[in-house]
Amino acid sequence: MQNNSFRQDINGLRAIAVIAVVLFHFNASWMPGGFAGVDVFFVISGFLMTGIIFRGIEQENFSILKFYVARANRIIPALAVLCLVLLVFGWFYLTPLDYKALGKHAASSVAFLSNIIYWRESGYFDAASHEKWLLHTWSLSVEWQFYIIYPLVLVAMRKFMSIKTMKFLLLVGTVLGFIFCVIATYKWPNPSYYLLPTRAWEMMLGGIAYLYPLTLSENRKKLFGWTGLGLIIGSYFLISSENPWPGYLAIFPVIGTFLVIQAHRNNSIITNNLVFQKLGTWSYSIYLWHWPLVVIIYTFSLPDYYIYLGISLSIFLGFLSYQYIERIKFKNNFSNLLSYSKSKPIYISAFIGLIGTGTYLTNGFIWHYSNDILIISNEAINKNPYKCMEENKFPCYIGNSNNIKAIIVGDSHADALTTSLASVFDLNSEGIIALNKSSCPLISNMKSVKTGDECLQENIKRMIFLKNNYPGTPIFWVARTGAYLYGQTDPKRINSVVDTKPSIFFSKKYTEFDQSLLNELEDNLNKTIVELSKNRKIYLVLPTPEMKGNVPKIMAKEILLGNNDIDLSIEYNVYYNRNKLIIDVMNNLEKNNKNVKVLDPIPYLCNEGKCMSLHNKRPIYYDGDHMSEYGNKLLVPMFKNVI
Repeated sequence: MQNNSFRQDINGLRAIAVIAVVLFHFNASWMPGGFAGVDVFFVISGFLMTGIIFRGIEQENFSILKFYVARANRIIPALAVLCLVLLVFGWFYLTPLDYKALGKHAASSVAFLSNIIYWRESGYFDAASHEKWLLHTWSLSVEWQFYIIYPLVLVAMRKFMSIKTMKFLLLVGTVLGFIFCVIATYKWPNPSYYLLPTRAWEMMLGGIAYLYPLTLSENRKKLFGWTGLGLIIGSYFLISSENPWPGYLAIFPVIGTFLVIQAHRNNSIITNNLVFQKLGTWSYSIYLWHWPLVVIIYTFSLPDYYIYLGISLSIFLGFLSYQYIERIKFKNNFSNLLSYSKSKPIYISAFIGLIGTGTYLTNGFIWHYSNDILIISNEAINKNPYKCMEENKFPCYIGNSNNIKAIIVGDSHADALTTSLASVFDLNSEGIIALNKSSCPLISNMKSVKTGDECLQENIKRMIFLKNNYPGTPIFWVARTGAYLYGQTDPKRINSVVDTKPSIFFSKKYTEFDQSLLNELEDNLNKTIVELSKNRKIYLVLPTPEMKGNVPKIMAKEILLGNNDIDLSIEYNVYYNRNKLIIDVMNNLEKNNKNVKVLDPIPYLCNEGKCMSLHNKRPIYYDGDHMSEYGNKLLVPMFKNVI
């Protein structure tokens, strides 16, 4: 096994890893697979931790508690300072909902549970991820969870078997872990990205590099080193967020790191140069500070040249954090079990956790905001209270299920309008049914670019239900058709090229909008409507206007910054140009089918050439395109006119 001398090559690898992550986060086009730098860190961490544990086990002086405290001394202080700075910053510059979320994320970060929180909230590459100030701490949580479990397993194994057997079983476990990772990534992509079970093999492979060191000639060392670097850097440029991750592709940066470690070339010009050695030394703190700077640029819509300032500031803050926080020496060797409770990082972590929890439980210390801010900000959560779509209820009954008067079917825009339709009825004696699924309009034979056949299967289920139940009950069809044909309107919801292109297809996928796509949509929508209109009235609701940004979030932020005159309305022509073709399709369906009627929301939402984002100075959207519960009340007369 290898000795404990300082490894300049590993320190240089840290620099290569953190550079990739930083460049990817500031501008993904520069290094599309830069997120694989985290996987490099995992392998390095596994190598170093395995060395510490096995040396202690072999010398029979390994202390699990001492190991934990040493890791806490290394990780917690700098992380805690970052969390504290962000919590202070958030007091002045974040909206109540964002500040509340920051509190939860800060508490989960210092408790090393943030990976679980973020997994449950959304995907790593989602646009919303750029609004989470501590998203990058998920990797620290994964590492810490590994640090907790790994030594316990190894110490337990040592009681029952030899070192040689332990090494072999770890090798087998690493192979099995990789196989599980490949399978799980395709079956459960989001949890696979965030959770330990699909990442453990990477750290274990680092351990294998320590347990099975190779004796290589100088030429072989060069070959291993250059091949490893080639695999790592190649991964940064040839892999992107479009690829399932970690999956089988993770083998390339992981094996690359393994080879560089095995090469053990402290004289390599690539890893052992002054710049990379400094960046490697500061890499942990650079990693900590760079992401909040990315979020600042995104949140406040700063010009692109701020990216270069952000990168420079990441390095500078990383240096300061290393110099004045990381280098503080906390005691990690205590005389007895009880004395370990004196470990300072425990109290530091508890302090931040307490502040974060308080921020979350008080809704961002809600009392320090003005009433105007609260009214506007709270519109972001003023959504359909029945949670039909959110809880995947099928069918979802609203009101009296014994006297169904209408059915609303469609995507999340239909879900947003559900209570507007429901308001027409006396729900004590009458009821409606909602059959809505996000990003899934009711169009026969339609498939989704992002979810494949999932929508197709949902529509089959909905068609069977509608054909077999409630004959004569009118159906209200709602969908955000513009987004399916052209992509997103809100720049902050565009996270990849997929979001700027057609998101649905029938016979083939389209990389750009094409008339043939519209023709296929019209043909299949017509088939759907013809089938459903045989014994009932069908109301096609034209698309509601889409704003160019999250209305309550932008307004609340601008008011916090002193701008009270923000206007997020769009010109009617913008709406019409985006939706003209689908409006024509729906009008043709009405002309050709006496049981079809088109409902137009525009007279209720637009006037004087503008489609409004506010009504009585209050947002009518809970984001940039979904009507809020306040906003959809404006459409109640539209439904009343036909009921």
